[in-house]
Order: sequence, then C-alpha cells, then structure tokens
Amino acid sequence: MQRIRVLVVEDSLVFRELLVQNLNADPAIEVVATAKDPFEARDAIVKYRPDVMTLDVELPRMSGIEFLRKLMPQYPLPVVVISSLSDKVFDALNAGAVDFVAKPSGASRAQLELFMKNELRVKIKVASIARVSSRKKVPLPSRNQTLLGNSREMVVAIGASTGGTEAIASVIKEFDTNIPGVVIVQHMPPGFTEMYAKRLNDQCRVIVKEAKTGDAVLPGQVLIAPGGDAHMQLVKMNGAYQVSIRQGAKVNGHCPSVDVLFQSVANVAGPHALGIILTGMGGDGAKGLLAMRKAGARTIGQDESTCVVYGMPKVAWDLGAVEYQEKLPDIAKRTYSLLNKM
Repeated sequence: MQRIRVLVVEDSLVFRELLVQNLNADPAIEVVATAKDPFEARDAIVKYRPDVMTLDVELPRMSGIEFLRKLMPQYPLPVVVISSLSDKVFDALNAGAVDFVAKPSGASRAQLELFMKNELRVKIKVASIARVSSRKKVPLPSRNQTLLGNSREMVVAIGASTGGTEAIASVIKEFDTNIPGVVIVQHMPPGFTEMYAKRLNDQCRVIVKEAKTGDAVLPGQVLIAPGGDAHMQLVKMNGAYQVSIRQGAKVNGHCPSVDVLFQSVANVAGPHALGIILTGMGGDGAKGLLAMRKAGARTIGQDESTCVVYGMPKVAWDLGAVEYQEKLPDIAKRTYSLLNKM
C-alpha cells in the first residue's frame, strides 16, 4: 500500500519534530517535507507534491489562513489545520482546509502523542481522499422562501462530519425565519461548536445557538449539539419539541452522534420531520436517517459531486435511507419543497 505523503507546516521546532516522529510511526503515512513558514511550504509543495498538508494557523511572515487563500486556487491540496481553541479555524475551513484538530493546551508529551495517534493521523487519512476541488461558495439568495404549513409542528434534522462546517453554512444561509426548528449534529471538538454557532448566527437570517437541555425547538432557530461527551436528542414536553443533552458513550465512534439525534427524531416527530445528511467520513447517521424515513419523514442526502467526503451520504443512500439526493446548492430548495408537501 502506498503511504500518504504529508507536508508538515509548523513554526515550532520542538512540535514540528514531534509531529514528524509520530506521523512517520504510522505505516500508512510518510512525512516527505517540513516547513516553518508559508514561503518554505510553497516551495515544498512544488518540489514534493504532497498528498496532504498539516498547517498551523499561527505562522511567521504570513498567517496560515492567508496562505490557504493564496494557495488553494493554484494548488488545491487537502489541508488539515492544527489549531488552539480559536474561531480562526473556521476562517481556515472557509479558505479551503478540509478539517482541523484542536491542539491540546498544556499537554504532556505523552498526551500529545496520544492526540496525534488518535486524532491527527485519522484526520490525515480522511483528508487524503477528500475532494478539495468540489468546494464552491453558494451565494445567499435575495428571494424569500415560502412555507405553507405550520412550522411549529415540524422539525428539520441535519447531520454532517468532514467538510460539514461549510456545507451546513451553505444550507442554513438559505433558510428564512419561517423554517421549522432545526437541530444539527456536526462532529466537532468541545469548545468549537459554541464559536461555530455564534459565527453562523452572525451570517444567517435564522437564529443559531449551541444547544443546551430544555432549549425549545422553534421556527427560525437552529440548535447545534455541543461537542464533547454528550448526545443531543429530540424530546416532546407538553406538546412542544425540545432538546435533551445527555452524557453517553460514543456511537459509531462519535459523541455527539448523528444516529442518536436522527433516531430520536424518528421516534418523537415521525412524519412531521425532515432529515438531511451531508458530507462526512464513515456511516454515522445512515441508520438513523433510515429510521426517520421508515417513520414517515422526508429525507435528503448530499450527492457525491459536492461532498468533500462522500461517506455518510453514500452509506445512507445504499441503505435506502435517502429519498432525494441533491447537489449542495439545491438542498435548501428541496427542503422547502418537501416541507410544503407535509
């Protein structure tokens, strides 16, 4: 098996050497070059043609984000960003990075090595099969979407993983304030989901917030499951939808899990729900979406051509969980069309 050729861009000599040592310990990965700043990185990309690049956000001479914006149009390359807890990571994703890992702060060498083994190596392997050229910015439409039914009786559930931060933004930027309450699981480390929600809240017509137990699922509002060690589920209290956030073991390797959310939506909302599964590695959400469809919900899956990683939507499609497969720019339009038939 051919090893994944990696370029490591990191200004700290100590951390750079630790990255190289740990990544090379994986038989599927080979570090072919390192760089301490974007100028060295550019030369290394031209010379070594790596399969994946790891990139620190904070770099000398030019920020990692500015480098990405200059790099991607000329050399579309799968990039995994290594970041501390900062909303700059979303600028990096917007600039074309495939995914990110949260660098542990104040961690011991042993903890850093565990983080690289369990998180960074996995992200690099996923990035190596990502479609970086499929990303197209979707403009915010000027027209309003019409909704005929009672949006308080309906709920929209969305699940995503790799590439999902930008995909989710593309979809909900097209939602008007008449959209039924939206609940979302996006695989993301703790701390980042709150920043992501605040960022989307500033960009969208709808209200976006990180969810907490007891939050009502209301028209024109999007609730994003907090990253960490808890699952988000839909519940019904006194005839109204709410969310419940409860600690639990990982499902399909994830917590929160899309399957857990979708299964609860199938149980609680049944035919009054609509499920959307977006780009992501693996199969989380596929069985839950199938349960939703069997309960009478309408379902949509992102098509292969617009996915960064066509994993979760493919598994869902193969199971028969997806009623309509759509390109990313068409998902919001199909959502309104189906809601108007419910």
